[in-house]
Amino acid sequence: MAQKTLETMFIEELRDLYSAERQIVRALPKLAKAASAEELRQAMETHLEETRGQVERLDKVFEALDTNSRSRGKKCEAMEGMLAEAGELLDLGLSPEALDSALIAAAQKVEHYEIASYGSAIAWAKALGFDDVADLLAETLDEEKNADQVLNKASTRINNSAASQIKAA
Repeated sequence: MAQKTLETMFIEELRDLYSAERQIVRALPKLAKAASAEELRQAMETHLEETRGQVERLDKVFEALDTNSRSRGKKCEAMEGMLAEAGELLDLGLSPEALDSALIAAAQKVEHYEIASYGSAIAWAKALGFDDVADLLAETLDEEKNADQVLNKASTRINNSAASQIKAA
């Protein structure tokens, strides 16, 4: 069996990210609709628009690398699992406040996966001399980190609201 190179691994990671982003674009509208806190809904809708841009940015990355790898049907199993878990939250009969807290946790799992994946892809792009590609990927990494910060800010108020429902009961 032939050994794969770092460049092969890099392309595989990009294909994985492309699949992940496309899955997120499909899942976010339903999750945003389920959010009862306006700030959470708005954060999800804003990130949906960013994610659409991230898919377009990955298209540019594939063009810059002169590869059609995105068309080979790679599926990001990790993202599929995280989004399935997020979808299951909608069927648990949670109070609106508890559901919002759970949605934040699910969204942050997704963000942390993306932050780790884009960080690795950037390091590999730089090591391989693909500096322009690394710059494109860094734009997305910055957006993912910002989305995580927005969720962190929202979580304090939303989690406190969910906890106060328990205390009031």
